[in-house]
Amino acid sequence: MPVLQFDCPPMPGYIRSGYSLAGPGRRHPERSAIGEFDLLVVKQGCLYIGEEDRTYKVSEGHALILRPDLHHYPTEGTRELTASYWLHFDTAGAWRAVDEAGEAGVVGSEGAESTEAQAGRASGPRIQPFAIRLPQFTRLAEPGRMYELLGRLTQLESSSHLDDVRWRQQRLFQETLALLADSLAAYGPKPGDEVADRAASYLRLHYAEQMTAQRLGAELRFHPVYIARCMRRRFGCAPMEYLLRYRLEQAKRLLLQTDLPILQIARETGFQQAAYFTSCFRAREGVTPRAYRQVFHGHR
Repeated sequence: MPVLQFDCPPMPGYIRSGYSLAGPGRRHPERSAIGEFDLLVVKQGCLYIGEEDRTYKVSEGHALILRPDLHHYPTEGTRELTASYWLHFDTAGAWRAVDEAGEAGVVGSEGAESTEAQAGRASGPRIQPFAIRLPQFTRLAEPGRMYELLGRLTQLESSSHLDDVRWRQQRLFQETLALLADSLAAYGPKPGDEVADRAASYLRLHYAEQMTAQRLGAELRFHPVYIARCMRRRFGCAPMEYLLRYRLEQAKRLLLQTDLPILQIARETGFQQAAYFTSCFRAREGVTPRAYRQVFHGHR
């Protein structure tokens, strides 16, 4: 697994971020040598991306860092509604691509410190240098926490012209790097990951049906408490919360792509009552389903 190693100080710095909701068939943009790192974190669905001779399937709960010096491109379009965060960052210090052990030959380009920076380091405060090692592609150790951080970063974008907001974004970004580094340390399948993945797949497949923890346990042949423990560790939430989030994402897709009545959308996404659907939607999105649709239609 490729690992990106950054020499610090200086620390990598945050540039900008955003949230993308793509319907089936959408393809990641093709770009070459964009000059900054592009972190992609998939919350739902899957992105299919290539970088030079490597290809990646970035599915839910996974992260990929696209390098600033290489060509990346879509290998195919999305197959389902796909929600993802993107974050651009860069570094003024040296960086390199190494193998997982950090000792094999360099597999990518290496940054170089300027003569002025070297002179400043020699004559300035004696700060002990260190290295940050980040996985280029990984299953996230704490996906729920990562979604929270990236959501907060993205919400701050509209006020990023303010100094105190940019400072807050840099602090949140450092927490994001720490989570990625933790994922590197925890890389590899853990007991229960397969159970969590099977549960998530079953919930997505049957999201429009009535669902209980007991039914899920019976289908997977595991105790519901064990399934919930596995899913909390893998996805950062219990099965019914995972199901609720997925239902709401499907409802958003229908609100944006169809003119179906709100009641019909509620029923087709597993909500038995329109009032409960509206309550859940407002709690998560901050607006009612009708207002969400009106805002979208108003910007078409």
